[in-house]
Amino acid sequence: MNDGSQIAPAWIAVDWGTSNLRAWAMGPAGAVLAEAGSADGMGKLTRDGFEPALLRLIGPWLGNAKVPVVACGMVGSRQGWCEAPYRSVPCAPLDPAAQVTAPTTDPRLSVRIAPGLKQVAPADVMRGEETQIAGALGLLPGYDGILCLPGTHSKWAQISAGEVVSFQTYMTGELFALLSESSVLRHGMQGGGWDEAAFDAGLSDAISRPDRIASRLFALRAEGLIAGLAPPAARARLSGLLIGIELAAARPYWLGQRVTLIGAETLAAAYDRALKTQGVEAQRLAVTDCTLVGLASLAPQPEAAR
Repeated sequence: MNDGSQIAPAWIAVDWGTSNLRAWAMGPAGAVLAEAGSADGMGKLTRDGFEPALLRLIGPWLGNAKVPVVACGMVGSRQGWCEAPYRSVPCAPLDPAAQVTAPTTDPRLSVRIAPGLKQVAPADVMRGEETQIAGALGLLPGYDGILCLPGTHSKWAQISAGEVVSFQTYMTGELFALLSESSVLRHGMQGGGWDEAAFDAGLSDAISRPDRIASRLFALRAEGLIAGLAPPAARARLSGLLIGIELAAARPYWLGQRVTLIGAETLAAAYDRALKTQGVEAQRLAVTDCTLVGLASLAPQPEAAR
């Protein structure tokens, strides 16, 4: 990675989540000159800690001139640097005019934050994913269909005519973390490893009988105690059970629809495998690619930046 000593970015892209901060020094035509990351997520910072955290990360890229910074994610939440109010669907995923300017003291910084999206009924919100959605639409012009964004809080978004029509969130990733690390199930899930057959079995069980999920979860503990269920199989089956009940609930989104996955490689592969069992051949896009294309749509043009 470039150490920043020879970098003069046209602008800087920032994805600021609850746990982590990522930044990219951007050159002409979307070229990435350098990238950096830290554990200074929104959840670890007070309001006056955001600017210092950003400067610690991107300071080596800054000269004397003011540099535009375009940010998305939890940095714009009520607990973030500066609240960027949600925009209501149906709407385009991003609107340059809706960005909020964050207060800064360093004269080299001009920080703009993208708002998230909200849905009134059923109540739902997203922050950060709207930028990935905008990037996906930039990479897939004219896309109509469903975008699935697996993660801690998985999102299913209906896209039509360049707008997010509706979306739904599932706490699948967070449930997996809580159950595998903090519940009674943790005793049988230490270590790594994976068992694809166990994942498939959990998935099939959950999709066919989602009403039995609570019983099936405890069965993981019982089988570990009396039948020697191995930790890799227990973890994989837990993942299959949770993704399975998500797919069962999200059926109106994916059934008979064009589906594209935007997610980290391993997690997106699990959702891809799960969807294939239901006859859905999903396209896959990388999170970083979508994030950068989305943020680039908000970046000032050269004439505006001078």
